[in-house]
Amino acid sequence: QVQLAESGGGWMQAGGSLGLSCTATGNIYSIEVMGWYRQAPGNQRELVAIASSGGRTTYAESVKGRFTISRDNAKNMVYLQMNNLKPEDTDVYYCGAKRVTTRERYRYIEVWGQGTQVTVSE
Repeated sequence: QVQLAESGGGWMQAGGSLGLSCTATGNIYSIEVMGWYRQAPGNQRELVAIASSGGRTTYAESVKGRFTISRDNAKNMVYLQMNNLKPEDTDVYYCGAKRVTTRERYRYIEVWGQGTQVTVSE
């Protein structure tokens, strides 16, 4: 079974930096897209930043120039460096993996982590 485990997050003052890490486990052969999403209570989950296995990255407009996503395909890990944090970045951040294939050739459309809280104060 494929699982995602997030680490990082926490509390930071506005203007500061935090980093998030996510590791995918489960005898993985490939992950086409891996990245970060966030969701506030009562809101839909929204894309923050994603990275394809080929290195293409996509960012939400609100985080461009402040957040950087990077990915280590060999380790099945994805990172999110968040700089110049703003109070509106406060959310639960979820690691997501899409189109995952295991070495046993099982395929998962998408897999989600448990989420990690990021809180930014004024």
